[in-house]
Amino acid sequence: MLTLQTRHFIERIAGHAVKDEALWRSALTHGSTGEKRTYERLEFLGDRVLGLVVAEWLFRTSDEAEGRLSQRLNALVSRATCAQIARGLSLSEHMLLGKQARDDGGLDSENILGDIMEALIGACFVENGFPEARAMVLRMWTPSLEGKAGKRKHPKSALQEWAAGNRRRTPEYALVDRSGPDHASRFTVEVSVHNVGSARATGNSKQEAETLAAEEFMRTYG
Repeated sequence: MLTLQTRHFIERIAGHAVKDEALWRSALTHGSTGEKRTYERLEFLGDRVLGLVVAEWLFRTSDEAEGRLSQRLNALVSRATCAQIARGLSLSEHMLLGKQARDDGGLDSENILGDIMEALIGACFVENGFPEARAMVLRMWTPSLEGKAGKRKHPKSALQEWAAGNRRRTPEYALVDRSGPDHASRFTVEVSVHNVGSARATGNSKQEAETLAAEEFMRTYG
């Protein structure tokens, strides 16, 4: 069962008393322990609950276009953000890992921390339903939601995430013109997304032109 310290930890982040200790223990248990009940199924559920809660919050608090919302959503529910929040809660002190996983650095693994963070959300949903799980997510995610996560990205990364979030093909960049002498060349690049559109820009290097083209595309279609 749970230690008293872990029980208090769960009650603090979940906002209610623990009812099913076995459920919460499984949310903290990595497969390396050899135990039958691990976090994997709860992580699957918690991932979906987290996505819905964050998407609803963004929709309710922002009037940005779909592409921008998708960009922020992807950043806020990413494995990196989940792990960052887990570290802030000192989650690793309560995770159950086998010796080999611990020796391999599992207690600070971004993947494991992120997965177990989502599993805890899943456990809250199973035990108390969506309203309580939603409240749990908002308590833990508020600093990230109100911060800059996903607001500022390199234009090419932002376009890549926009395309993925809108279920579009990967953006394609093509050099359409190069002019001027070798020491002062000018490059024109076109970026296109299938069934959406394209944008062009010119820069002092191919990389600069791609970046400017991505910015122009997002201004036009994002």
